[in-house]
Amino acid sequence: MRRLFYVAFGATAGVLVVRRVTQAAHKWTPEGLAGQATGVGGRLSEWWAIVQESAAARELELREALGIDEHPAA
Repeated sequence: MRRLFYVAFGATAGVLVVRRVTQAAHKWTPEGLAGQATGVGGRLSEWWAIVQESAAARELELREALGIDEHPAA
């Protein structure tokens, strides 16, 4: 009975290790890297939109506080 337990335990551990290694290896394939780059690009675009929106809002606050009505020539 003890031997059967260790055989089952070893087989289960082996399957789990192989699955983890396969998943990790997929991350380094061209498809995996492209997927990661797409995700990073999307997050970067969202972040940049937030930065631009916040900068415009802050500029408006400063212009109102300083009494500047004219907008700079962008």
